[in-house]
Amino acid sequence: MEGGNSPNMQLQQIPLATAAVSVQPHTDSFSYKENLIGALLAIFGHLVISIALNLQKYSHIRLAGSKDSRAYFKTKTWWCGLFLLVLGELGVFSSYAFAPLSLIVPLSAVSVIASAIIGIIFIKEKWKPKEFLRRYVLSFVGCGLAIVGTYLLITFGPNSHEKMTGENITRHLVSWPFLLYMLVEIIIFCLLLYFYKEKNANYIVIILLLVALLGSMTVVTVKAVAGMIVVSIRGNLQLNYPIFYIMLVCMIATAVFQATFLAQASQLYDSSQIASIGYILSTTVAITAGATFYLDFTGEDVLHICMFALGCLIAFLGVFLITRNRKKSVPFEPYISMDAMPGMQNMHDKGIAVQPDLKASFSYGALENNDNMPEIYTPATLPIVQEQHGSRGVSAPPYRVLEHSKKE
Repeated sequence: MEGGNSPNMQLQQIPLATAAVSVQPHTDSFSYKENLIGALLAIFGHLVISIALNLQKYSHIRLAGSKDSRAYFKTKTWWCGLFLLVLGELGVFSSYAFAPLSLIVPLSAVSVIASAIIGIIFIKEKWKPKEFLRRYVLSFVGCGLAIVGTYLLITFGPNSHEKMTGENITRHLVSWPFLLYMLVEIIIFCLLLYFYKEKNANYIVIILLLVALLGSMTVVTVKAVAGMIVVSIRGNLQLNYPIFYIMLVCMIATAVFQATFLAQASQLYDSSQIASIGYILSTTVAITAGATFYLDFTGEDVLHICMFALGCLIAFLGVFLITRNRKKSVPFEPYISMDAMPGMQNMHDKGIAVQPDLKASFSYGALENNDNMPEIYTPATLPIVQEQHGSRGVSAPPYRVLEHSKKE
């Protein structure tokens, strides 16, 4: 009996085992396919954004001497850049709905690579081949490293794919790892804000850390909003959950404050420093937030995590080398610098100018250009009148100043 039943039992177990084996590869291929879709959307979005910003910059440069401050509204180039900017932002926004947060965030290095390549292609100066290679060797090496890092990120990125439903997001929001992470982040943010506002610690690391902490919350909420919209489009409505609108408000608020701190940093520091340091800090903090909130690396083996971290480090180095080679723009400052004198205000102290430029005319320090002022306020000349010396040898002054009336 046992011998007769054993073949039947084996035949019954074969289909079950086959089904179990066939499900796992399908799941892996599906997760890799979604990762690839999200990565391609993010790369496309960052490329389009970089092209759009360069188009708008080109439009502003062409109209630099125009008297109309809003003349760029009448150009097709600026409107084309605006359209591409919106298209790129939509691509990046939708990428968060397909791929994990920790995979999408580091792909912002693509915009730095694209900006470097566009800057080299559309360079105006003519260089000899040796001078060109010597000048842009760091950019080429940086682009190569950033591309290698991006490939490693896509290949060894996390494969956690969870439906962004209201129940799942609420469950992640009240989990104790994320609550602990939020407590630590709020404490660090308040300390940095105190030193920045009260102690006037205008260091670039402090400002960009504030941007990174806000940006981590921005990308967390962006993924939640984008994921719930995609799930709703597929037929499972999620817009009736209050958590959707909470995430939407948090996304807008953090994005606005993040842009405010970035604007303040751009007034004090060079754009290349902001690009490199901001990318490194924002990516690191955002990956930490994604791993805490969405549990991106749960179930990943050590090899994939190490290769993903190596890809991040290579991308960081590539972005640093690309931005390292950029020329630092030296803005013209028609003011006397008081930096060397302790206790004196300078033009960077909370935006207070020591000696402002009056009447939109060129001035350097206290020397004002008075070409357009009335003649009555022009300084009078000092004519020299020679006098004859007396015979007694009394020395008289070689000149005397004549008084002039306002009419003269």
